[in-house]
Amino acid sequence: MGVPEQLKNEIVHTFQNHRNEENRQGMEAYMKNQFRFYGIKTPERKKLLAQILKEYRLLTQAERVRTALLLFEEAERECQYAALALLEKGKKHASQSEIDIYKELLLTKSWWDTVDMIASNLCGDYFKKYPDMLEPITEQWRHSSNLWVRRSSLLHQLKFKEQTNEKLLFETIDVLKDEKEFFIEKAIGWALREYSKTNAQAVINYLDHTKCRPLSRREGLKWLKNKGLVHQ
Repeated sequence: MGVPEQLKNEIVHTFQNHRNEENRQGMEAYMKNQFRFYGIKTPERKKLLAQILKEYRLLTQAERVRTALLLFEEAERECQYAALALLEKGKKHASQSEIDIYKELLLTKSWWDTVDMIASNLCGDYFKKYPDMLEPITEQWRHSSNLWVRRSSLLHQLKFKEQTNEKLLFETIDVLKDEKEFFIEKAIGWALREYSKTNAQAVINYLDHTKCRPLSRREGLKWLKNKGLVHQ
């Protein structure tokens, strides 16, 4: 048995031993019963994972990626969360080809919880490390036939602040703004709202000259309204 299989088994075994039936029902209901849960809440899950990883300090990036892929095969959602936490710990060592792994995970057991972590955290940090990849990948992904890949293309720069490629952000919204899909409309609003904290006037100007769907517009202006910067 290799290191990835061993680590995956240890994580699964530990989570199984901390199953909480009362929490499980509520967590599964919150996620619309799309996934099974052990019922381990985030603080406890992080603590359990940290204890396990103390024994795997010499993990290579290849082993880390393989372990994450194995964890994504597990039925319980906490395993996917552990996989993403594992990848985040190795993000500084991500190779240029790792974006293909992130896309594979976007397409696996897809729902907003894992997709948003992959898009804004893993992909976001990847594009900071490989800035030349941001435009071609975003342009490719925003035309994907897969909803979650398109959503991801809107969220790559969510935490970029002053480093945001404004032109790319607005072009990507232009491509997707007419979709009548809740998760796309919401992502557009989220992306605009976050960028408004860095460049309020750019977002105001964009929404003044661009017809977005009501949800996107409402979400995009929420922070600005709370700050009294817009009154519409």
